[in-house]
Amino acid sequence: MLECLMIVSRWAIPVMLFVIPAYGFIKRLPVYQTFVEGAEEGFTTAIRIIPYLVAMMVSIGVFRASGAMELLAQILQPLMAYLKLPADLLPLAFMRPLSGSAALGLATELIRTYGPDSFIGRLASTMQGTTDTTFFVLTIYFGSVGIRYYRHAVIVGLMADFTTLIVSIIICQKLFS
Repeated sequence: MLECLMIVSRWAIPVMLFVIPAYGFIKRLPVYQTFVEGAEEGFTTAIRIIPYLVAMMVSIGVFRASGAMELLAQILQPLMAYLKLPADLLPLAFMRPLSGSAALGLATELIRTYGPDSFIGRLASTMQGTTDTTFFVLTIYFGSVGIRYYRHAVIVGLMADFTTLIVSIIICQKLFS
């Protein structure tokens, strides 16, 4: 079974790169012209979202450099102790909705420090897999179509992140404690 999965994984993209243009050719579509038009539209979209990306990156940089993340973690430290949760996970929980690469760096550091089979390592991995980079997603997708007012989407996205964080903690406590 594993060998079959590896073969499918190895050949999936090359087969798609052959099948999709072949299908277009059979249907007598202008495959190359359609590809070029799609690439042009993708480039236009990329140019359109640059201001949103810059604003998000600057905001994340200010949040981290100002010490606000560390201050928030210190404020929540007693609550984490009461809930018997490792406070080392707070920066990861705060950073995950903001930046996937920063959250991955924090998770990697936690796993390197505590080990992949530790409770903290397993919880960090679970958090990485269950939450999303809400602000990045909103910036890219909403910015690409020109939506400027998305406060309800931010609230729902952060509620989803908080819910998955709580469920990650509960599942890891039940499975690994």
